[in-house]
Amino acid sequence: MLTDEQLLRYNRQILLHEFDVAGQERLQQSCVLVVGLGGLGCPAALYLAAAGVGRLVLADGDDVELSNLQRQIAHGDTDIGHNKAVSVAASIAELNPEVQVEVVPRQLQAAEMPALLQGVDLVLDATDNYPVRYALNRACIAEGMPLVSAAAVRSEGQLAVFDPTRGGPCYRCLYPTEGSATALSCSESGVLAPVVGVLGSLQAMEAIKVLTGFGVPLCGRLLMLDLRSMDIRQLQLAPRLDCPDCGHLTRD
Repeated sequence: MLTDEQLLRYNRQILLHEFDVAGQERLQQSCVLVVGLGGLGCPAALYLAAAGVGRLVLADGDDVELSNLQRQIAHGDTDIGHNKAVSVAASIAELNPEVQVEVVPRQLQAAEMPALLQGVDLVLDATDNYPVRYALNRACIAEGMPLVSAAAVRSEGQLAVFDPTRGGPCYRCLYPTEGSATALSCSESGVLAPVVGVLGSLQAMEAIKVLTGFGVPLCGRLLMLDLRSMDIRQLQLAPRLDCPDCGHLTRD
């Protein structure tokens, strides 16, 4: 049951007929794990908190650096040298103190993911670390949990929702080969600040859609954007029967 103050805080969402009070209550009862509190994770976590997700688990082992501030909007000058997850937790406390926040101030290891996912309803992958991405994919499949994944560099980005236990492909169906330790990095290739803001905001939107049943999530589809030209495309994704991570779901 929402309080009068919550009804006022979330009024603009509740006004949406397909969302309504029921959607807000589902958000309030939800828990999201956000992995990576950089350019993507900052806007995603802030919007999820502002929208009223009841509990957020924030995981990142990096500290804030001066070069991050151009695009990682939850951090400020006074956060330089402090852990990113801790910094974002403080920003969320200022934005919406109702949200329960748990901080995991380290890089996640595959062995700890099953325990960490207990009580979580959805995982948001905002990391640029490939081993972590593949480990998250396997952990989410094992738990039957949706994974919202995004990437951004230069002026380009992509976004998808992976939920193979309910049909469709997983992250490894799209990227079958586990390769280098990190994705194409902003530090080497550059990125315009609003690009990660757009993709992180879209991640929050997809998470809200999955958690509340509002709209149609990007399951089985890959959204590709080039904001330099405003070229926006969608690709249909199919599960791979030989996928080592989710192929058993299709064969069963």
